[in-house]
Amino acid sequence: MHLELITIIVEEYDSAIDFFVETLGFDLIEDSPSLTNDGRPKRWVVVRPPTASTGILLARADGDRQRGAIGNQVAGRVGFFLRVSDFVGTHRRMVDVGVKFVTEPRIEPYGQVAVFLDIAGNRWDLLGPSEPPAT
Repeated sequence: MHLELITIIVEEYDSAIDFFVETLGFDLIEDSPSLTNDGRPKRWVVVRPPTASTGILLARADGDRQRGAIGNQVAGRVGFFLRVSDFVGTHRRMVDVGVKFVTEPRIEPYGQVAVFLDIAGNRWDLLGPSEPPAT
């Protein structure tokens, strides 16, 4: 058993794909035409970090209720966690390409961490090893 997908509700598919693939460096796994449960067209868009097994289904908001959840899928808490081996380099690259960080990097018992926002406004932890590499 494994967790295959989680969903992030987004405003538009293409800008979300661009953020996750071009900005964060995720792989685009699938972008296929699909239908809603009531037969309207939509897309099945899956991205995931390289070498990861769990992906993210990018779901375009459908209706007012879903639009209201954009950027607030976990009620303002950090709900997504991206672990990297090179925290300092990844943080620097993300800042350079315009990712908005809402906290400065810090060291916690579970590792280096800084909170950033995805394209929808959801909070993510960028996580790295507990000990920064020696320089």
